[in-house]
Amino acid sequence: MSGPRADAARIAERHPPIDLASADYAVRDPRVVRQRFGVALDYMARVEMEVERNVLELAVLLPEVSESDRRFYAEVWGPQEERHGILLDTLSQHLGMPPVAANTEDVPRSVRMLGLLSHLTPVHEVIRLLYYLTGAATEKAAMMAYSSMSEGLAEMGETSVQRTVVDAIKVQEPGHFAFYRLSAQELVESGALAPWQMHLARLLRSRAYGLVGAKSPEQRTDFGGVIVELGLDDDLERSVRDISRLESQLLWAHEAGMSVPGYALRAFRDAAASYRERLVAGQALVPA
Repeated sequence: MSGPRADAARIAERHPPIDLASADYAVRDPRVVRQRFGVALDYMARVEMEVERNVLELAVLLPEVSESDRRFYAEVWGPQEERHGILLDTLSQHLGMPPVAANTEDVPRSVRMLGLLSHLTPVHEVIRLLYYLTGAATEKAAMMAYSSMSEGLAEMGETSVQRTVVDAIKVQEPGHFAFYRLSAQELVESGALAPWQMHLARLLRSRAYGLVGAKSPEQRTDFGGVIVELGLDDDLERSVRDISRLESQLLWAHEAGMSVPGYALRAFRDAAASYRERLVAGQALVPA
């Protein structure tokens, strides 16, 4: 067995959901950790905990889902991400922050409307490609965020939560990324998508590009906080290039030199700029 189906099986075997009892939330200086990572923790915990709603959305968007996709998001990715959310939310509360307010049930109207079209096989395949590309970008961004947080906690000497919470989560994200990458490559390289379908995928991606977990202007600003507070904006173009590399290769190969999709770079820049404006305005940053 090879390809995405085998990859999902390997992920499930090598990385079962994290045992919640294995986490050590001992923190030497909760105030300092909260000050440095509270903004990112709050956002990342919410996104991880909303996996339940994400699974509902996928059921709407991909009604004719393949067995490998179904097994991955329902039996591998979903259970793992749910534990990630619990771990981050519990850590946040140990730092004196309130429980995360996550939306686990409300499937947006736009998703339901797109789901009606996805019953048409040609449209379904376009949506499937966009699902893979979105998943790959999300997981790549998560890998970068958790790496930055892990390094910061190590520098602070907060090794208990670094190793048993952040690093325990971090080690599971590359497997998710690999599944999306292999699935997208297999779909495109198989020739299953006609030129007009690829054109539609490019159009939809460029017109409706979204930052993970950001459904409102306020949440986009919050996402900007993750970018800024974790240092991903130190070289933002390079960060976005890494996050968007797969879709640059698959969607935009016909446009030589488009190493960073403009729509993605704008979205990240706008979010970071909005967060910096919030800083200047002196608004509360860490949830209290």
